[in-house]
Amino acid sequence: MLSKIKDYILDDEFRLVLLEDRVLVINFKRLISLEEDRVSFVTNYGKIVLTGKKFLLSRLLDKEILIGGSIERIDVFYE
Repeated sequence: MLSKIKDYILDDEFRLVLLEDRVLVINFKRLISLEEDRVSFVTNYGKIVLTGKKFLLSRLLDKEILIGGSIERIDVFYE
């Protein structure tokens, strides 16, 4: 039981969760830019760029960001 709690708390795996009208990004390293039609950030894997329309910041925490809007494209640039 304690090991499951520890795994949950120490979880640092990158996640990109696509929802109908928003995207949740968990465990990113650094937010590069947040514009109305483009969002980019750095992860353990490299740089990720989201392109779309009407992006709006809904929530920003230390390693978690929730962005509303319509996503048209996701580009991943591996390091």
